[in-house]
Amino acid sequence: MKFLFLISLITTISFPALGQQFGYQIALLKYNGGGDWYANLETSLPNLIRFCNQNMGTNIATEQAVVEVGSTEIFNYPLLHMTGHGNVVFSQQEAENLRNYLTAGGFLHISDNYGMDKFIHTELKKVFPELELIELPFSHPIYHQKYDFPNGLPKIHEHDDSPPQGFGLIYEGRLVCFYDYECDLGDGWEDPSIHNDSKSSRKKALQMGANMIQYVLLGGNQEQ
Repeated sequence: MKFLFLISLITTISFPALGQQFGYQIALLKYNGGGDWYANLETSLPNLIRFCNQNMGTNIATEQAVVEVGSTEIFNYPLLHMTGHGNVVFSQQEAENLRNYLTAGGFLHISDNYGMDKFIHTELKKVFPELELIELPFSHPIYHQKYDFPNGLPKIHEHDDSPPQGFGLIYEGRLVCFYDYECDLGDGWEDPSIHNDSKSSRKKALQMGANMIQYVLLGGNQEQ
C-alpha cells in the first residue's frame, strides 16, 4: 500500500539534519455537509509551507493538495489540514477511511474558523467512537518544538472572548488529531491583507504551525 511509504517517511525523517531533501506534500481536507472547507484556500497552507521551508529547511511541495475525506488519496499525505465555519458531515465510509488513515500513521489538524466546533465533535465520534477530545496540557511536546509556547496556543482571532485551547485525540498512545479552538491558526497563516492581523500575531500563528509540522514529521507523537 502507498501508505507504507508514508510510514517509512515519517519514522526516518530527522529534523536536526535540516539540509536534507524531504520532498513531500500536505493536503487540505475537503468534506461534505455544506461547510466551507475552502475557507482559507488561497494563502493559508501555502504561507505555512513557505515559512517551514525557509525557517526549518524543509522541502515541502509549495503547492498544497486538496483531497476528499473518503478518497484513498489521503494515504499519500503525512498531514491533513481541515478548517471552515460551518457544518461537517462524514459518511460511514468517510469515517472509516479517515480512521484507517489515522491509525496507520497519518495526522489530522483541525482549525476552527469559527462555527465548526458544534459539528466536529459529533463527526469525530464517528471516526473514533471510543475516544474523547482531550485538552492538551501546556507541557505537551507540540508546544515545545523549534518554537516554544509555554502557555499553549497563541490567540490569533477573537471569537467568543474565550482563551485558545488545543485538543487532541490520542489513539494507542499516539496523538492522531490536533484541534485548535478559539485560536484560528489557519486564519493567522493567511496573507496579512486578508484579516489585517498584526505582524506579531501572524508570526506566532506560523511558528505554532511549524511546531505542528515538525512534531508530526519527527515521529515524536508518542504520549507519555
